[in-house]
Amino acid sequence: MNAPASVVFAQVNDFHKWEAWSPWAKLDPNMKQSYEGAPAGVGAVYTWVGNSEVGEGKMTILESHPSDLVKIKLEFIKPFAATDATNFTFTPQGNQTNVKWTLSGDNSFVGKAFGLFMSMDKMVGGDFEKGLAKMKSVAETAAKP
Repeated sequence: MNAPASVVFAQVNDFHKWEAWSPWAKLDPNMKQSYEGAPAGVGAVYTWVGNSEVGEGKMTILESHPSDLVKIKLEFIKPFAATDATNFTFTPQGNQTNVKWTLSGDNSFVGKAFGLFMSMDKMVGGDFEKGLAKMKSVAETAAKP
């Protein structure tokens, strides 16, 4: 992204800013969202309840290192229960920032069976790419003087 790491980091570290770039934010115009805890960084909490496309869940920022890393606990409630780790890493490269967005978690028996037929990378990989592309646009606009 053609923006400093501090600008890109700010887009992830504050859940209030996710609406501008999250690939899931516009899937349900009636989605109920709430914010708790810290306004940004460690302890910030975002919850949502929406239609079948977005389901129900909660995200909590567990670690936040400015311009470097944001670790999030992602808890899905519906359509299926799961707890995953979502990490964003920011690597400055001159005036640009390389952003890496990962999702990992332990599979239950049902999750393992599901994994035999469906690739998680195919399911969410495209959404991650759309989100990163939108984040790039938002961050680059924010970085302009």
